[in-house]
Amino acid sequence: MQTCTRCNATSPDSAQECVNCKADLREFSAHAVALKTLQQNLRVTSIRINVAGDACPLCYESRGTFAKDAVPALPHQGCSHERGCRCNYAPVLSEIYP
Repeated sequence: MQTCTRCNATSPDSAQECVNCKADLREFSAHAVALKTLQQNLRVTSIRINVAGDACPLCYESRGTFAKDAVPALPHQGCSHERGCRCNYAPVLSEIYP
């Protein structure tokens, strides 16, 4: 499930627009907003995709660390887990303390 950052409604992984407010989920889903925030952060050197322990094969294969401009979009289209794609982004930082 995808969460819309405009109205907080959930939509299926396959949806391209929010079922409630019709916002473009490629721009306003929680995953899209998180990715954009991480890409704009100067302390983030790369972005890791974390997967759940019981992830589907597609999601499991996508785990890893990516350059900021080469990160695959989440949720993964074709995820076969019964609860949908549960992958998330995590930053790899150049420095931990300010």
